[in-house]
Amino acid sequence: MRGLISAAGYLPYRRLARQDVAALLGSGGGRGTRAVAGYDEDTTTMAVEAARLARRSAAAAAVDAVWLATASPAYLDKTNATALHAALRLPAEAAAFDFGGALRSGMGAMVAATLATGTIVVAMSDQRDGLPGGADESFGGDAAAAVVVGDDAPGAPVIAEVLGRASATDEFLDRWRSPGERRSKVWEERFAETRYLPLGRDAWERALKDGGVEAHQLTQVAVTAMHGRAAKALGAKLGLGQGVLVDDLSGTVGQCGAAHPGLLLAGMLERARPGDLMALVHLADGADVVVLRATEAIATWAPARPLAAQVECGAPLTYGRFLSWRGMLTPEPPRRPEPQRVSGPAAWRSEDWKFGFVGSRDRSSGAVHLPPSRVSMQGGALDDMEQVPMADAVGTVVTFTVDHLAYSPSPPVVFAVIDFDGGGRFPLELTDVDVEQLAIGDRVEMTFRRLFSADGIHDYFWKARPQHSAAAG
Repeated sequence: MRGLISAAGYLPYRRLARQDVAALLGSGGGRGTRAVAGYDEDTTTMAVEAARLARRSAAAAAVDAVWLATASPAYLDKTNATALHAALRLPAEAAAFDFGGALRSGMGAMVAATLATGTIVVAMSDQRDGLPGGADESFGGDAAAAVVVGDDAPGAPVIAEVLGRASATDEFLDRWRSPGERRSKVWEERFAETRYLPLGRDAWERALKDGGVEAHQLTQVAVTAMHGRAAKALGAKLGLGQGVLVDDLSGTVGQCGAAHPGLLLAGMLERARPGDLMALVHLADGADVVVLRATEAIATWAPARPLAAQVECGAPLTYGRFLSWRGMLTPEPPRRPEPQRVSGPAAWRSEDWKFGFVGSRDRSSGAVHLPPSRVSMQGGALDDMEQVPMADAVGTVVTFTVDHLAYSPSPPVVFAVIDFDGGGRFPLELTDVDVEQLAIGDRVEMTFRRLFSADGIHDYFWKARPQHSAAAG
């Protein structure tokens, strides 16, 4: 039996209230909120966070490959999935591939994984942009999701079996964006709706037939598309019972592009009970439908950080700060030199530390060293260390400082000295933090972020963030 072993969604901490857009510009905006990636986040860092959560609920599954799907890759030419591979500390024989450039990439990667062999981590991530005051800016969203796809095995059981699938493809002009542009352009909505409805109905009927399922048997169905009107119209024509169509999160999170199918799927799995029948429908340059059945294993599956808790845990972000983070405004920076690009050879030599946050422990004294060291700080033992993965460690703020002069894309910089549970002390930059609420003794966890970018090179490393209670896991 092949299917999903685990799934998880990741939402950034910040939320933009759409009404703030109209308050500043006099137009645009709307009701509700959208999720906003931090100034130190991109589609790669969000994919790492989602994949970490998915693997935390399926730790026994040995991974054969990792795939990263996004319509907004951090790099072109260079494979973005290799950073995900390094952060997850996967073995060299595990392949890493990108599925990129199109909104259909996320759903396509998931479908391809169900048809492949081996255990595959599929991470879907997207960061949606638009011109100030436009619909894409307000109703887009930033998020990531990840699924672990594989065969049923002891210690890594399938929680949702794939019963049926179908796709319908057509070439028509709906939404497009030229390479290098941030703004998407959209053809007249009524034309796209005339194409999506028949394509969606066709894929829907064939997927149900492939799975041997009737529409009235389904307990949860998610329909998603950047074309919101087409998704709503199709959902009304699927013959579903009352309450079967799930909330598409457009009012609280926004439409997260290539990541959105995985996000809604993770939410459905969190609510599913053994035997429940579910369907996921995605409209983008055609239609894709997957029908799943929750297995008995889902009763004991525990999501590492439920999506519903993350939806409730967001903190507000001003529209001015949002525009600054998106590069639409350029505030006066601190009067300090910008950082130089990182060295490729140096980054490679410290891969375990830089991407995996792996320290070392002296075998004789048990002292934990961050960063890893050859010489023990207790007793002076030489080259008698073992690796200590610290990415999932939690710690306590011992002291902190707020620096308004150090370079940062979003000053001020908050540094803290962290004492980790089980040993180890290290100074780290804090993120997703409200300075006025920070206190010595606060509990923090690790998160993979982008420190800065220089000469087109992204310097990835780890930061600490407060354990926001509603989303901690």
